[in-house]
Amino acid sequence: MSRLPTIAPEALDPAQRRVYDTVLSGPRKSVPAPVRIWLRSPGLADPAQRLGAFLRFESELPAKLRELAILLTARATTAQYEWSMHRPLAEKAGLAPAIIEAIAARTPPRFEDADEALTYELATALTRTFTLDETLYARGLTRFGERGLVEFVVLVGYYTMVAMTLNAFQADLPEGTRPPLSP
Repeated sequence: MSRLPTIAPEALDPAQRRVYDTVLSGPRKSVPAPVRIWLRSPGLADPAQRLGAFLRFESELPAKLRELAILLTARATTAQYEWSMHRPLAEKAGLAPAIIEAIAARTPPRFEDADEALTYELATALTRTFTLDETLYARGLTRFGERGLVEFVVLVGYYTMVAMTLNAFQADLPEGTRPPLSP
């Protein structure tokens, strides 16, 4: 059970309501769990949700690679909610089920696509060491360019923050969903 229950829309104060309405006026169809938690601090919730919306809907990173990096971050942090939300998005973006299953099992996937393999290496390094060695940095820069590599690093950092929020406040999984990841 979530440590912070969802605030009913009618109970939101004006600052919270502005953030809530902003989220619903964009591409999202509902207010996601981390934003519902962040609403306790509207000054934090607003820029955080805008950053998330940019990374999900406006980043130049291809959707399949973006979702692969998010799943790797969710697995690194055992973020059950994050995994359960992004696994279907990764599948829809074209990520092979065998790759998703390998990540869930904490085994290195077999990649046929060089961009997927590089994404795996970059995200794994970032979630383990919080940096990139010179060789991996150069490979990421060559593939994604400055803008793309900045967006990639921030994407992994953002979803690490999301995972910490969800895990620390024990966000409820969607109804009828069992925890998808082993500890």
